[in-house]
Amino acid sequence: MNPIINSNELVNILRQPEIIIIHAGNNARNIYDNGHITNACYLELNTDMSDVPQDYKNGGRHPLPKIENFIKVLQQTGIEKDSHVIIYDDKNASNAAARLWWMLRSAGLKNVQVLNGGLQAAISNAIPITTEASPERTPGNYTFTEWQLPIADIQEAETFTQQDKTLIIDVRETPRYNGETEPIDTVAGHIPTAKNYPFANNLNSDGTYKDPEELKQYFTKIFEGYEPENIIVHCGSGVTACHTLLAIDYAGLNVPKLYVGSWSEWSRNDKPIETTRTV
Repeated sequence: MNPIINSNELVNILRQPEIIIIHAGNNARNIYDNGHITNACYLELNTDMSDVPQDYKNGGRHPLPKIENFIKVLQQTGIEKDSHVIIYDDKNASNAAARLWWMLRSAGLKNVQVLNGGLQAAISNAIPITTEASPERTPGNYTFTEWQLPIADIQEAETFTQQDKTLIIDVRETPRYNGETEPIDTVAGHIPTAKNYPFANNLNSDGTYKDPEELKQYFTKIFEGYEPENIIVHCGSGVTACHTLLAIDYAGLNVPKLYVGSWSEWSRNDKPIETTRTV
């Protein structure tokens, strides 16, 4: 299934019974209450889609939740094996929607799509929006035992910095990568040898994903000489990295490894740090 769905496609299937629409986000409840796609439920990035970190040194700011806890979240939404799940957020799908897409695919679900352009596109294209709570769904019984998409930890990321034929991609904004500013974490800079390809490069000016063929050409050039298992993608805390992983899947390429802890973990563990300032 194409990982991206456009608003004009969503309009035609909104009322199909197997459709489950999820508003994903940080502070999702407040945004949801101010207006959401009709029949959508919501999931919170910090609680439903992440474990509550005790120490950012161990897993970063948004570690993956324990599988047994995430199963409960999935079941509360009514998700079943054959459900068609459509996710959106209010950040043009660059934030929690892409993270949830990665999590659902990694949990073994196949029919998962992200709304191109997010809530903004839904509003612009006359998708029904409401402030009324959606009807409660019958709990589902979907379960899984392990994350099925490739994951890297801090040890593997460090090993990659010391090897040839490995590629670490940092999708944060260039000033953060360069060490010019760090608005969220405590130390500025980047993982040694990491290359900066900001997630915003995946998008058109209106916040929608670029054409898959254009994305394929872009990533094929970046990946030249590297096997998918030798590529790690990271960001600040394992969220916007999923935007790039989604773009890679949309381009029809193999999805590389997600370093979930990302910079928020690396920068707190006395690991080597590089800075490259733009002149």
